[in-house]
Amino acid sequence: MQYTEFGRTGLRVSRLGLGGAPLAGDFGPVDEREIELMIHEAIDEGINFIDTAVRYGNGESERRIGRALREGRRNQIVLTTKAVGIDGDFSYRSTIESVEGSLQRLQTDWVDLLQIHDAERTSFEVVMEETLPALEKLREQGKLRFIGISTRRLPLLMQYVRSGRFDSIQFYVRYMLIDHSAKDELLPLTQEHGIGVINGSVLGMGLLADTPAKFLKPDIIQAAEERKVKLRFLRRTEPHGLVEPGMRFSLTQPAIHVTLSGASTREMLRTNMAYCDGQGLAPDDQARVFELFEGQKLLFPDE
Repeated sequence: MQYTEFGRTGLRVSRLGLGGAPLAGDFGPVDEREIELMIHEAIDEGINFIDTAVRYGNGESERRIGRALREGRRNQIVLTTKAVGIDGDFSYRSTIESVEGSLQRLQTDWVDLLQIHDAERTSFEVVMEETLPALEKLREQGKLRFIGISTRRLPLLMQYVRSGRFDSIQFYVRYMLIDHSAKDELLPLTQEHGIGVINGSVLGMGLLADTPAKFLKPDIIQAAEERKVKLRFLRRTEPHGLVEPGMRFSLTQPAIHVTLSGASTREMLRTNMAYCDGQGLAPDDQARVFELFEGQKLLFPDE
């Protein structure tokens, strides 16, 4: 397992983190006992970063993680969740209630990192005047240590980074083999400000795994397939031949501190852990990937 410093927080984190969305069955049926065993194995094998949210399975991801972290496991990890809740209310009061509910489900008195979930769903003003002050109050009470923000919209993330009031950011589908639009402006900015960076959906909601999410539109899937054809030089196996290069592409990016693994079984977890050995793409291959899709967003291209 590879480790790094999480921005300016002082936290030492595994470069591979465990993502909480699949744990609740958001991407298909899962076995609850298998989930608990997988979480235990992840911790035993050195993964110390677990990311979840109340919106994953309407709190079920948090509940399952909370059950798995009993009997001393909690203090072995960097635990992060997200506010706000299902109703999408980013007000001060709703944020407090969202976090208190998360703590109960996670069976803990505090989390290491609390992120504002999908910040594009509200205005910059509401976040800065309502949501963020609520989290800062909770931090004063010892219920969280650091504050982060998540959205796929890169200009919005840069606006929050420049505010100087956040410790971390999380984005998704913005640094992967077929869309690496985060690398030119956002990642240099986070390095300048000492911001922790979490990369989600590094396989593009299943596109790079040849198993696209059911909610993706046909035109997006077709566009991804056209880009994947250009990446045939990276494939070593069929099918799913872009999973390994896709994971390594993110895991070895110095400005990305944690790449989330969307595993729901121990077998999937072990496969992903094997890629976290510090070995990235060959330099010529990486340069070729950058040249192929320079400045080209795939999902949500207008954002």
